[in-house]
Amino acid sequence: MEKGESVDKVLVDESVLRLDTGLEYVKRRGSKILLHRALMKWIELKAFNGDTAALEGLKKFTEFSGVELVGSSVEGVEWKEALIEYSMERHYPMITSDPVLAKVASSMGVDCHYLPPTPPLNIEEVFKEDVMSLHMKEGLPPRIKRGHPGAWVFEEITQKRLTRVEIEAMITSIMQQVYNSFGTEVFVEIEKPDLTILQLREYRIVITRPPLSDGFEITVVRPIKRIRLEDYNLPHKALLRLAEKAEGILVAGPPGMGKSTFAQALAEYYRGMNKVVKTIESPRDLRLPPDITQYSKAASKEHELHHVLLLSRPDYTVFDEMREPADFETYIDLRYAGIGMIGVIHASSPIDALHRIANRVDIGILPSIVDTLIFMDKGNVASIHTLEVSVKVPTGMKRADLARPTVIVKNFLTEEPEYELYVFGERVFFVPLKEQKQQDRRLKVFQTILSKH
Repeated sequence: MEKGESVDKVLVDESVLRLDTGLEYVKRRGSKILLHRALMKWIELKAFNGDTAALEGLKKFTEFSGVELVGSSVEGVEWKEALIEYSMERHYPMITSDPVLAKVASSMGVDCHYLPPTPPLNIEEVFKEDVMSLHMKEGLPPRIKRGHPGAWVFEEITQKRLTRVEIEAMITSIMQQVYNSFGTEVFVEIEKPDLTILQLREYRIVITRPPLSDGFEITVVRPIKRIRLEDYNLPHKALLRLAEKAEGILVAGPPGMGKSTFAQALAEYYRGMNKVVKTIESPRDLRLPPDITQYSKAASKEHELHHVLLLSRPDYTVFDEMREPADFETYIDLRYAGIGMIGVIHASSPIDALHRIANRVDIGILPSIVDTLIFMDKGNVASIHTLEVSVKVPTGMKRADLARPTVIVKNFLTEEPEYELYVFGERVFFVPLKEQKQQDRRLKVFQTILSKH
């Protein structure tokens, strides 16, 4: 600050303008606002793209105390860097509501005042015992999902609609907590201008911004409770299968039906058997003991995790969730290598889950890749199927020369075949045997009636 200047001047950053956090500070001290030209250029660019929040905040400051443009915009220099450099050179204090910028500026000797925003909600207070998730979006009231997988209701916390400023204040508050407690239970998985995915202790938080979404949105998800495999009350026969024979497992079901929760219980079950267990997740949100290494698919490069797992050779790897072609290829390759796999997959029925993987391998070796298929519904194990291969004439065909490798999908508990998979021409056919048996019975009745006339 130049000698002889009596008016208190303070540099502002974008967060102060967007969140209206600095107005009271300025009023209380009678300060004059200094706006760096690099920041002004950034605000203009954001406004041109439809984001006018900082521009509206600037208008409020201008109406109260006036704004003085300082510094110069240099090509290739970000406004945050320019702000810190100007403050260091001229010895002007700076105000910000960005926790990271505040730490960086203070560490470089800048007189930086951190003004935390007031969030509209406290996450800890919202998540009572039966609350599964919190949903916040600008222009809508905050809502919670209450209940448990398969049986929940949507409720509004309040009828007041959230503004963009309130959503951004919530985001800033969340990020401050994250930056203050980085560790194995607190980390940022993905950080992009329009997307942030992070883990804050037991809370998985997804933040989206335009243009990715049509408005600012925060989704906070928390597992209701930690379930052990024993809590599913599986038959002893099923537990023996999982302990002794199951090595290629698919856990399938519709969204929100408890697939990841079951996979988590299964991972801890194998850990209890002194097996080496690792996970592939995107994001890393399974709640597991520290001796189960959790890998992030989002943070790894192409084929990187594939090589890591082949070299480290765990007994079992949990893949939560398999969505893209590369995910299925990784599952298949690791099974070829003899690594036990537990793949979590979205599917509306057990056979739909097999559809997604059967076309990627030779039909004859499918049971070597997937030997156990577990279907989840409303948080419970709805069915268990096993796969085996046999050279036979597929059901519905008659001629002996049509014999071919046929995968038989059996209900594990009743041992009754329910589906057959085989290749005819270049296509893989999935045949439900119950329907085929009903057709055969109807045909026999029809033939019996005809023989009498």
